[in-house]
Amino acid sequence: MNIDKKILACVDSTPVAETVADYAAWAARRLDAPIELLHVLDRHVALSGTQDHSGAIGLGAEEKLLDKLSKEDEERTRAAREAGRQFLNRLRERALNARATAVDTRLRHGDVEETIAEQQAGSRLLVLGRAGEKSQAADGALGKHLEWVVRSVNRPVLVATQAYSEPTRVLFAFDGSGITRKGVDMLAGSSLLKGLPVHLLMAGAPNSADKRQLEAAAQSLKDAGMETTSSIMPGSPQELISDAVKAQGFNLLVMGAYSHSPLRSLFFGSKTTELLKMSRIPMLLLRRD
Repeated sequence: MNIDKKILACVDSTPVAETVADYAAWAARRLDAPIELLHVLDRHVALSGTQDHSGAIGLGAEEKLLDKLSKEDEERTRAAREAGRQFLNRLRERALNARATAVDTRLRHGDVEETIAEQQAGSRLLVLGRAGEKSQAADGALGKHLEWVVRSVNRPVLVATQAYSEPTRVLFAFDGSGITRKGVDMLAGSSLLKGLPVHLLMAGAPNSADKRQLEAAAQSLKDAGMETTSSIMPGSPQELISDAVKAQGFNLLVMGAYSHSPLRSLFFGSKTTELLKMSRIPMLLLRRD
């Protein structure tokens, strides 16, 4: 086991956390890697909605009130820490029961995006859940932090959906970009998808340059012993991917993520975000190191 290349599974207190643990355990078995379960608590635990400290405060009462608020804040922080530890321990047991061989836990206070960006050092893969704490019931809604976390890290990210299903058929959205070409090399040299059939799908009007790129990518995977097929089809990537998933039963999508700057995407949109919103299967997002 390569203890220096962990799988960092980032979880929040939502039902999708169990799915994240399941996919992390799946990846850990295939990569022979340890898991670290990371749960980030907000720096400041919210006050109870029934508390009201508004109004005039007399000079004599001000010090007592500040002392009371300080003690209440300490109690809420201790309670949140204990709940977080119990939550992580339950997920650790779940991952171990799913045959992960080494599972550690880490509880941190701070900003989610900053903490994950810091903690990615020493990891080979990040696993996140798509549903957010306040938006999980909304159809196709992204997690509260998912998009910006994916933008801020430089490791591959496995985005888990609501229900775990062990990947058996892989669809690789290949576009000839540097990210997807590097992703082909990464997968060829990794045990993550070994033994699984992979189909490389390229969107657009077929031309000789695209065909050569696609054939070269498919051959790289075949040379690594992977069962690989490929096709180029006209149409938008979103429509082609959706149709292929429905028609051929793919249950893992691989694609490059956010190849343009966050500022550009704010003005012109992002295929990554659109696919994250529509996908009903887990996605392995390739990032630049």
